[in-house]
Amino acid sequence: MQQAERELRLRLAACYRVFAMLGWVEMIYNHITVRLPGGDGHFLINPFGLHYSEVTASNLVKIDVDGRVIGESRWPVNPAGFTVHSAIHRGIPDAHCVMHTHTTAGCAVAGAQAGLSMDNFYAAQLHDRVAYHDFEGITVHADEGPRLLRSIGSRPAVILRNHGLLSWGRTIEQAFVVLWTLQRACEVQVAGATLGPTIPIPEVVQRKCSADALQFHPEHGGGRDVFDAMVRLVDRIDSSYRD
Repeated sequence: MQQAERELRLRLAACYRVFAMLGWVEMIYNHITVRLPGGDGHFLINPFGLHYSEVTASNLVKIDVDGRVIGESRWPVNPAGFTVHSAIHRGIPDAHCVMHTHTTAGCAVAGAQAGLSMDNFYAAQLHDRVAYHDFEGITVHADEGPRLLRSIGSRPAVILRNHGLLSWGRTIEQAFVVLWTLQRACEVQVAGATLGPTIPIPEVVQRKCSADALQFHPEHGGGRDVFDAMVRLVDRIDSSYRD
């Protein structure tokens, strides 16, 4: 195994454990995928049938862009679950990592007619970073891919209407901080839903907040410091993801 692949396996396995620690899990479902370096178009994905807390560096499965297993694996993959990821990896050159969740707050906002309310600290950091894609049913049909890409454009935070949340980035760390910010915005929105009218944030302030949210940018680490801190927490709980 090439050293670059080994390092990505460790980083991605740690990410699955971070998601498990945060409660961003849906039994054995959903995926975080990462593109391997080189021109082969190969990716790493979780073994289908394992909880995120069971994912390790060695049991991650290598697949091609069509979801076919490369080499050998004790575990199958869920090709249907890779449909959305495949479309984004194919269609967005900088989408080296794609994350998808069905959190309660994320699903609630995804089903809200108005979508994300741009009226809290976290939402304000996502000005012009959020895309919406209309629900077409369970995402198992490849023909949805071009429509999904048109909906996303260049926005890294995606609300799949009636479905859940998604993010993509140049790195695992960048995709993570985008998704974390979107998730927090949804949590705050849902928590305040019974409190009456909210205080609007002027668009000029939203633009300023979004520009000042430096954790998303590669030149400022692209979320690496945040992600590293979460991995250290995971290591104190259970470092078996390194196996």
